[in-house]
Amino acid sequence: MTPVTELRDAVEAAVGALGDGTPARARPTLERPKQAGHGDYATNAALLLAPALGAPPREVAERLGDELRERLGPALDRVEVAGPGFLNLFLADRWYAQALAGVLDAGEAFGGGGADPARVVNVEFVSANPTGPIHVGHTRNAAYGDALARLLEFGGHTVHREFYVNDFGSQVQRFGESIQARARGEEPGEEGYRGEYIEDIARRIPDAATAPVADVARRGVELMVEAIAQSLERFRVRFDTWFSERSLHEAHPPDPSPVEHAFDVLAEQGRTYRSDGALWLRTTEFGDDKDRVLERSSGEHTYFASDIAYHQLKRERGFNLLINVLGADHHGYVGRMHAAFEALGGAPDELELLIMQLVQLVEGGRRSSMSKRRGEFVTIDELVDEIGVDAARWYLLARSHETTIEVDLDLAREQSSENPVYYVQYAHARISSVLQKAGEERVRRALAGEPGDVELHDAERTLIKKLLAFPDEVAEAIERRAVHRIAAYALELAQTFTAFYRDCQVVGVEPDVEELRLRLSVATRRTIARALDLLGVSAPDAM
Repeated sequence: MTPVTELRDAVEAAVGALGDGTPARARPTLERPKQAGHGDYATNAALLLAPALGAPPREVAERLGDELRERLGPALDRVEVAGPGFLNLFLADRWYAQALAGVLDAGEAFGGGGADPARVVNVEFVSANPTGPIHVGHTRNAAYGDALARLLEFGGHTVHREFYVNDFGSQVQRFGESIQARARGEEPGEEGYRGEYIEDIARRIPDAATAPVADVARRGVELMVEAIAQSLERFRVRFDTWFSERSLHEAHPPDPSPVEHAFDVLAEQGRTYRSDGALWLRTTEFGDDKDRVLERSSGEHTYFASDIAYHQLKRERGFNLLINVLGADHHGYVGRMHAAFEALGGAPDELELLIMQLVQLVEGGRRSSMSKRRGEFVTIDELVDEIGVDAARWYLLARSHETTIEVDLDLAREQSSENPVYYVQYAHARISSVLQKAGEERVRRALAGEPGDVELHDAERTLIKKLLAFPDEVAEAIERRAVHRIAAYALELAQTFTAFYRDCQVVGVEPDVEELRLRLSVATRRTIARALDLLGVSAPDAM
């Protein structure tokens, strides 16, 4: 329960009392007006209730205002009816002071929790083929998937992070052949993998030149996964499970392999059939444009069979929400996977397939191209070496995952207000400096005090309102899987604090005023730190 939630509840209670049980057409809104003169918050409640009461909206708004005055008492300064029947609420300074106290009382939990229902979520992300280093495209998936997992956890869900290791299929065979070719001093084949990392792996496998290709490939994958894990760890991304695709095809008698088990589940539900020696899944029954092959006439399983078995296994592991973060080339995969998931018995809302768009690095107006097989790509480690973890994560998260982005490396390196991540981090460091100047004892006394009747500056009210917006921003970001909203909010909060700091001296003013401003500084510092943490970005105390 936040101060804004309580205010919204008061509006809804007033609507209920005025309507005498007659419901409004929809739930009334409570929003911050774009123009300061239109109040602190505005509601369309009268417009929604007027048809049910058979009265003009402006008249209903006047009556609603009277009801809110009774309910909110001294917390409400005044109300004004605007336009066709909007009600603008002007809140008293006492309400602001008490709202700030509520933010501080919530502590580190401010803005979080509230998941209804709380779900057990499997977030699968990155999942690059283990045939080369993580490049910048995968890095965007890593930043997004990790930040989304952080958000879901903060919102009250139980989250399991998973990397799907694609260690089965023809690409692994080509990977082994490429390593072996380098070990023999030869060039990989036309479809092989190139790059210095192939030579490095070849050197690390003592008998790569003579061992069976399957063994070389397996050991190459192990080394590559180890390197990927180290790179992601440096990028502040950890996984609870590294799941092997190969394991889906391995039987453990008397139990069948997970792929065969999935086939059995589908057969029991009448979802598969044989045609021309191949096994097909009736995905058209669930909206797909054509049925899909699971097992070819040769007995070879398709990639789709692995995916289906993997999702069935996730369901059996107890997850009731599966979120897969996929690359930009997976648009055609979405419909068939949803169809297969429903064919397994899963509910449509238990599987989300989020498509990431492309990312380009720009430096001096030039773009970098990437190709894992040619060895011409920018790795996650190279990106971090160039601009650091904080800037890399920020710039990869600051725009919607549904939008193609360009990362300006020159701007990311700048230590100026033009660089948004630097700006936000500097705001956090500035607040830390202010609190250090005040001293621990004065800050402690300020936090222990009760809200007073201090007359607030406009900049203080604006900053408190921005703080109060955080829980709704978190909820919206979770609901829409819109991690970029947290970056936008963090920047806006830093800008709002900068305006407050410009207009309001914090340390060395009247005791009551100083106490409130110290409390406001502490709340802002905590919220900036929380927003940055949700993005996986550090919040330095000095810069």
